Amino acid sequence: MGIVNIEDELHEQLRKASKASYRSINAQAAFWIRIGMLCELSPEMTFQQIVIRELKAAGVEPAAAGVALE
Repeated sequence: MGIVNIEDELHEQLRKASKASYRSINAQAAFWIRIGMLCELSPEMTFQQIVIRELKAAGVEPAAAGVALE
């Protein structure tokens, strides 16, 4: 584990986003980092496609939870 230095404004946005998504600030930062990395590695996929792929890989079936798939 390490420390990441970020600008104050980005930290403020993390704080706000973490409240909206019911995550800790660290969990929100980790989510953004992971999703950003996945988006860069899969530029042909949309954000929603990546999230669905990751949910399925974790064993979550979005359709079973009433989420409409593309």
